[in-house]
Amino acid sequence: MTERTVIAKELPAAYQAMFGLEKFLGTTSMSKTLKELIKIRASQINGCAYCINMHTKEAREHGETEQRIYALSAWRDTRFFTEAERAVLALTESVTVITKEHVPDAVYEEVARHFDSKQVGEIIMAITTINAWNRIAISTNMMPE
Repeated sequence: MTERTVIAKELPAAYQAMFGLEKFLGTTSMSKTLKELIKIRASQINGCAYCINMHTKEAREHGETEQRIYALSAWRDTRFFTEAERAVLALTESVTVITKEHVPDAVYEEVARHFDSKQVGEIIMAITTINAWNRIAISTNMMPE
C-alpha cells in the first residue's frame, strides 16, 4: 500500500484543528489509560493499524498492562476491566458503529451511572476524535512506523 495525500502537509490548518481536539482531551478529567482504551478499541473496530500501533504504545507508557491491551477486543469475556471501563467500551463500540443501532439508551444510561454529564461529554468527544483520526489514517493509507 502506498501512502496517499498527506493531510498534515496539504491542509495544515485542518490538521491543526484536529490537534486542537487532542489538546482539549488533554484537559479533561479522564485518566490517560481510559483515553487510550477508547482509542485502541475504536481503532480495532475501524481496522486502523496506524492508530492501534500508536495507542497501544502510548497506553503502555501510561501504565496500561499487556494483558488488558491484548484482551481489549474481547473485553466482554474478561474480568480485567472495571464496570465504568466496560460502560465506556460499550459506548465506544456504539458510537464507532453508529449506523448499526445508534447509541441504545441502555448503553448511554450505563455510562451516565458512572460519570457525570460533563464527563460523559468528554468521553463522547474522545470517541468522536479517535474515529475522525481513524478515518484520516485509513483513507490516506498511513502506515505504522
